[in-house]
Amino acid sequence: MKLTLLNTVIAAGLAVATFSGAAHAEGRLVIYCSATNAFCEEEANAFGKKYDVKTSFIRNGSGSTLAKVEAEKKNPQADVWYGGTLDPQSQAGEMDLLQPYQSANLDQIMPQFRDPAKRKGNYSSAVYVGILGFGVNTDRLKEKNLPVPKCWKDLIDPVYKGEIQIADPQSSGTAYTALATFAQLWGQDQAFDYLKKLNNNVSQYTKSGIAPARNAARGETAIGIGFLHDYSLEKEKGAPLTLISPCEGSGYEVGGISILQGARNLDNAKLFVDWALSKEAQELAWKKGQSYQILTNTTAETSPNSLKLDDLKLINYDMDKYGASDMRKELISKWVNEVKMGK
Repeated sequence: MKLTLLNTVIAAGLAVATFSGAAHAEGRLVIYCSATNAFCEEEANAFGKKYDVKTSFIRNGSGSTLAKVEAEKKNPQADVWYGGTLDPQSQAGEMDLLQPYQSANLDQIMPQFRDPAKRKGNYSSAVYVGILGFGVNTDRLKEKNLPVPKCWKDLIDPVYKGEIQIADPQSSGTAYTALATFAQLWGQDQAFDYLKKLNNNVSQYTKSGIAPARNAARGETAIGIGFLHDYSLEKEKGAPLTLISPCEGSGYEVGGISILQGARNLDNAKLFVDWALSKEAQELAWKKGQSYQILTNTTAETSPNSLKLDDLKLINYDMDKYGASDMRKELISKWVNEVKMGK
């Protein structure tokens, strides 16, 4: 079928078979979303209403979503992967699980984040930046007569035994960002020596990256390691939290958006990427979605609860090296064998 004829048929809203044999479902979009539930719901609903597209989403962590996308590669069940750390999406691009798309809205995005994944050619785009650090529940610290930690190295002090939570990097992109950050700060050997000592103080490795923030906010743990915008949200709700950007410097996440290879609703998937990169969608993330990351769209208004890049001591995070599939597998496997199994 010639391309012009195919476009005509699609425009008429008829069911057409794609080259893979999957049915093209006009007027639908399925999103795998790795951001918070509030973020995913607000963005999906707003897009659906604006473009009259029947939109649904399934929320899961970045690591878990990568495993799901790989398992479904012969019969994709979603069209786009939205939010969460970029590293797993970068890996998906290397694994031929994504379809490239260069949005017309890329010229509004910070130049360094226009094609951020290791595999170049716009397999993924960036919608926000989240800063890694930790939040401390000051009430619990006072109750236990513990000092407020200021640095990563403070967290391995035995006085914090049982008072720290961080996610499991097997399921959480947040936790993988922490592994990659420590490796870049100190080198891999010293980083894993640190992680083994930190392990002595960890009460729980949670499935999702946001769980330590919620648990710290409730006073179930004194310290939660994760992205600071999650702690900003809990603090805004009244939790007695202090946000710490560690003295040694820290890494950061880039929140990604990617179209899945074999997407059944390709036109709508492209439209959704355009939406996610727009000023309107990025402002909606904090105005209604309660997400306070740093926005990548330079025309968008940033939340007053968001951190400012210029105010932070950040490492020169190597997205190409630590977003690579081999490096990700190596660090996670090493963590499981040398850290988690020793717990």
